[in-house]
Amino acid sequence: MVMRPGEHKEIPDEVFIDEVYRIVGEAEKKGIILRVIGAVAVRIHSKEFEELHIRLGRLGEGKPSFSDLDFVGYSKQRKEIERFFEKDIGFIPDKWINAYFGHKRLIFYHPKGWFHSDVFFDALEFSHDIYFGKKPGQGRLDVDSPTIPLEELFLEKTQIHDINEKDIKDLIVLLRAHEVGENDDREVINAKYIAKILADDWGFWYDVKENLKKVKIFAKKYLDQGKLNQEDYEDVIRKIDIILDYIEKEPKTKRWQKRAKVGTKKIWWRPVEEVVR
Repeated sequence: MVMRPGEHKEIPDEVFIDEVYRIVGEAEKKGIILRVIGAVAVRIHSKEFEELHIRLGRLGEGKPSFSDLDFVGYSKQRKEIERFFEKDIGFIPDKWINAYFGHKRLIFYHPKGWFHSDVFFDALEFSHDIYFGKKPGQGRLDVDSPTIPLEELFLEKTQIHDINEKDIKDLIVLLRAHEVGENDDREVINAKYIAKILADDWGFWYDVKENLKKVKIFAKKYLDQGKLNQEDYEDVIRKIDIILDYIEKEPKTKRWQKRAKVGTKKIWWRPVEEVVR
């Protein structure tokens, strides 16, 4: 029986974490690249700041923090990924979704009904697009494991046009847990890379800047509430300012400049509708 929305069992956070390493690890044994995205990825990449995640009320409120486990893979491995989920780890495919949207996205259900998994190919196409490449060995998914790289994790959270408080809390933890610079160290958020991506897309640039302003506002609120201490607050604000400075100074492309002339007179983001499962 296929699990539907609202039928998720309450699964401890540790199970999600263990499943990430199991699925990504088993896939790698077969030469398949899968990388986890979303809140689970933030949790894994910022595990040393778990206590801050709890303080912010994002984790440990007596209920599960996560409801699904989503991945990105390369479209060149689509058939292998489909076979891996169905044959190797026994997940149940959503045959309707996979038949109609399989070129971009597959959906599978955990055999024990614990959660569902979306598998996106080559890109995340939400309010704005985040590209990873199409071939193993030539794309951004090869940079880190078991999560997508920090830069894309940062962009995944900041690209949301209607950002919610959970995403803001995840961003605060992500920033607190990592330094900001312009190198390819997997534990450093490469602000130069982020700035180059945004310098070619005015709408994406605009929403990221607006969302970082919101993160600053909420960080001050959490400081006043005692959820952030002074060191947490100052560190996060400092890093946001560094990223904003990189974004501001990066030369903009003609495409960006052309779209900037239109500004907010025309919708600058993609309305995102959840695929009916």
